[in-house]
Order: sequence, then C-alpha cells, then structure tokens
Amino acid sequence: MKKLLISASICLLSVAALAQETQWYLRDKTDSTAGISVERTYRELLKDRKATPVVVAVIDGGIDTTHEDLKRVLWINPKEVAGNGKDDDKNGYVDDVHGWNFIGGKDGRNVSYETAEVTRLYAQLKPKYDGKTRSSLKPDQQKEYDLYVKTKAEVEKNQAQYKAQYQGISQFYEQYTAAVTALKKALNVTKLDTITLRKAADTITNAALKRPLMGVLRLLNQQGAADADVVTNELEKANEQLKSRAEYNYNPDFDSRAIVGDNPNDLTQRDYGNSDIAGPRADHGTHVAGIIGADRTNKLGVMGIADAVQIMGVRAVPDGDERDKDIANAIRYAVDNGAQIINMSFGKDYSPQRKVVEDAERYALSKGVLMIHAAGNDGKDIDTAANYPAPRFIDGSSIPNVITVGASAEPNNADLVASFSNYGKQTVDVFAPGKDIYSTVPGSKYENNSGTSMASPVVAGVAAVLKSYFPKLTYADIKRIIVQSATPYKTKVHKPESTDTVDFASLSKTGGIVNLYDAVKLALSQEGGSSKGN
Repeated sequence: MKKLLISASICLLSVAALAQETQWYLRDKTDSTAGISVERTYRELLKDRKATPVVVAVIDGGIDTTHEDLKRVLWINPKEVAGNGKDDDKNGYVDDVHGWNFIGGKDGRNVSYETAEVTRLYAQLKPKYDGKTRSSLKPDQQKEYDLYVKTKAEVEKNQAQYKAQYQGISQFYEQYTAAVTALKKALNVTKLDTITLRKAADTITNAALKRPLMGVLRLLNQQGAADADVVTNELEKANEQLKSRAEYNYNPDFDSRAIVGDNPNDLTQRDYGNSDIAGPRADHGTHVAGIIGADRTNKLGVMGIADAVQIMGVRAVPDGDERDKDIANAIRYAVDNGAQIINMSFGKDYSPQRKVVEDAERYALSKGVLMIHAAGNDGKDIDTAANYPAPRFIDGSSIPNVITVGASAEPNNADLVASFSNYGKQTVDVFAPGKDIYSTVPGSKYENNSGTSMASPVVAGVAAVLKSYFPKLTYADIKRIIVQSATPYKTKVHKPESTDTVDFASLSKTGGIVNLYDAVKLALSQEGGSSKGN
C-alpha cells in the first residue's frame, strides 16, 4: 500500500484522496464497488454541522496507545491521575486512564494465550467422566456425559489437525526462508521482488540456484505478492497462529489463568486485572480501533470513519476464546465509565456462563448503550449454528441494543460476500466491509486484515458519526437508522463455505450493506421529529 509523503513544498495527494486509494470501504458506492460513502458524507452532508465527542469502547485483545494515528483519539478518564497507583475516581480500578484490562494480573503480567472454550469444558468434565460409559450413569448425568464425549472428540481432533499443520508449515517456512536468504546473497540484493527474480531467471544457469528461484517466483505470483518478504511475513503469521492452536488453544493441560489471580468460577468478582490496555498482542484491537476512529486530522496513515470519537480500550479477548466472566465485566466497565457504543469483534461456539453475559447486555440496554457484534468467520448460518454472544437472549427474544454484522467485500459481483463470513436471515442485521481493510497495527504501522472483526467496527464507526452529529438520537434510533438506510443488494453471490450461489439479500435481515451517506441523510430527514426508545 502507498503511504502519503508530505513535504513543505509539495503534496501530490490529499489525505482524503489517499484514504480513498488505500481504504476502499470509504469510497462512495457505485455499480461496481460496495463502499460506504464516508468522504462524500463529510463533504456534502456534515460540513456545516458541529460534532459532539462520543465514547466508543473497544472490547478486544489490546490497543497500542502510542500509535501515531490513535493516541489523540484515546478516551482519557477525566477523574484518574495516571501512574499514581490510586483509584482516584473510586470506580474500583486503579490507574484506568484509557480503560481496563481484565486478562492481566495485579503484578503487571498479562495473559497472551488462552484455551478455547471447548477445551476448558473438556478439561472440566474429564475428571468426572473419563473411563465411564453412558449406560453406567444416572439419567440426569447422561446429558453432561454427552457433552463430555462431544468436547473430547472436538478437542482431540483439532489438536491433532493443528499439530500436523503446524509441523508442515514450519518445515515449509524453514525451506522458504533458507531459499530467500540464499537468493538475496547470490543476487546481492536486500529485496527480492518479482522483477528481480524474472531478470535473474533469464541469466542464471546454475540449476541449484535456479530451482529455488523459480519456486519463489511461482509462489509470489500465486499469492499476488510484490516481494518475498511479504510472503515471509504471512508465513510467520500462519506459523504463529497454528502453533497457538496446537500448543495452547486445544491443549487441555494448558492454563494461563493463574496470571490473572482471580477465581474464574466467581462470576460476581469484578476487582481484578490491571490498567495495561495494550497487553502483549495488540494487533487485532489496534486494527479495530483504527477503523472506527483513526485520527482524521493528522495527515498520517489512515482515516477512521468517525471524526469525534474517543476510543476506550477494554482488554478481555486473548489469543484463544474469551471467558464469559471477562466479557460481562468488560461490558459493565464500558457502560459505567461512559461508553455510548461498544464494539465487540469476538465470538465463540460455546458459552457455559451465557447468563452472566446476557445480564451485562441487559444492563447496557438499561443505560441506552448500543453494542455492535461481529457475526463470526466460520462461513456458517448462525440462524441454526451456535455463535456467542448470541444475537438473541436465552428465552429467544431479540436483544434490542445489539447489531450483528456480517462481512462484505469490495466488488459488487459474485464475491460481494466475504467467503469466511457467517450469515443468517434471522440473526445477522447487516453486512459491512470486512475484506482487505487497511488500518492501524502496533508500532505506528498499517496493514490489511480481513474478518467480520473488521466489519463490526465499520458499523460502530457509522453509529459513532450518527451519535456525534445527532446527539439526541437514542440507541434505538441509531440502530433503526443504520438498518433502514442499508443499501439492499440483489447480487447473486457465492454462499460462504459452499459451492451454491444465492441472492445476497437472503443472507441477512436487511439484505443490505451499511452506508454512512444514506444513514446521515435519513437522520437529517427525521431531525426534529419525536425520538423513540431509551
């Protein structure tokens, strides 16, 4: 991706123009591009209006508080004195200047890796049912035994699968990096791009060198990568992810919770954690935060959707499945400390303490806080498949203050739906751009990421714009406007994780993709009318 270079004498592109180039989702919607019309909205509809600051909580894995494009837009607790070791505002959390970390210890250590929820369930049930048969149990135990059998099979299958994949990609990574290092040395270059490789292919006759050269060139072409280092970085990420799955997520003997120092089974406990909202793995949360509100005034990097936002970081999502207790506390913390919108780019297949999360969601509802939740990345229909936090309460009723978001891609063609996105005619409210989204990552850097984790903050950003420019709007107003203004598409698309072709409109309640311009236009048309909701 190109990055804007500004000198005192010349600026070839405006920041807005660069954002349009690198951040496709900010563009206006056209017959071919399913953008959300951000720059057009500011240029045409909001230029003469004043914005009121809005606090958006990002419940995630951590946010880089030093990032050049985020540090100005971070929420600052007005009643807390940084670094004095005191709970100045008496909210129960010491030095929570920018938010709170529910997966850290009071000694400053932090949870990085965590098991999957299915692994925790299996580890919990194993001592009770290992070696037993269903027929030997009382009827009231058989249902739990069935869960034990199911979780045992899932954990063992996933651990074996990821171990094999990890070993395979580790070997390939070693071979690839060795070949790249040898080629750089032989060609006397520091960067091995496709142009260099093609030129060398025409001149090199040494078979021992030409064979890896052609292999690297072929791989770059297959991946659409400009140079070998891009593939190296992707392999490193894949290697790390597979290692995490095999050694931590699906390892029933792994337990990192001692770092936190709480009682995991005490769902009423709230006084744990620390003030480090970045933690050791802030990539995901930093990317999410940038989509919502990266600084639009500093002429650097990227532009967030909302221009009057204050990002509150609440760390509760490790590399692995988040715990229900932590999510419930994160929601309550955000609500109690002034968040008007909460972004939740996480999810899992099991929720053993589901009620504690739903109690927190009801608490947010009572305070008029809107929550935006990613639909998930398994390519499944969540009308029928489990996905938590669920779009409905345990009793089956809808959750009024939650918007569930699927992920769309740029082209208005068969690939309009991101291939990984979950969907659901009864449970997914809208889709939003979630593929190849360029945003902030730690170290004042930027990169593309894909996922419903990226689509959710797009909607959170739209919600923040509506709340900041129309402060009288309630959570119900904002949700209604976002849903009603979504652009409907009748495009025939590839159904996620399937060979079927379906109508895009069949994949969500609205059959549409959010659009900021149309949302603001609808808010303007209704301004001055009566506001309903809480």
